[in-house]
Amino acid sequence: MTTGSIEVGELLCEVVANFTQITDYGVSLPEFISGSVAIPPEGARFDAAYQGTFLGPRISGTVEGVDYLHIRADGRFDLHIHSRYTTADGQNISQFADGVGTREDGTNRISLRENASYVTSSPLYKWLNRVQVWGIGAVDLDKNEVRIKYYVA
Repeated sequence: MTTGSIEVGELLCEVVANFTQITDYGVSLPEFISGSVAIPPEGARFDAAYQGTFLGPRISGTVEGVDYLHIRADGRFDLHIHSRYTTADGQNISQFADGVGTREDGTNRISLRENASYVTSSPLYKWLNRVQVWGIGAVDLDKNEVRIKYYVA
């Protein structure tokens, strides 16, 4: 089965990024992660800015964006991600992703599952406008690193 000229299940790219700034709205993320404070009943909001690279068989370059993260009182991470991908040949691609994160028990790792789509007017990459992808990865808070692989849905 294909989506245009790209195969369903095909690896689109792998993103490796680091957080550059965390903005909190009343609860500190490091305090929550360390267990010194609990998430309040209404949850807690963070803006997690990041920068990194992406590499795939058809696209590669740099990425930067913000996850407008909401951590619910039950511990679920609701993801709301906006990114700009800049390809190695200088083209910009907008990505929107949402999904969930789940903290792995007893660790500083958060498993990620995302649903993402892309928008660009670049003739070289407009095929991405029709592609829906699923992302599978993790955040390693000890390394300040996000790694996620995106596959064509």
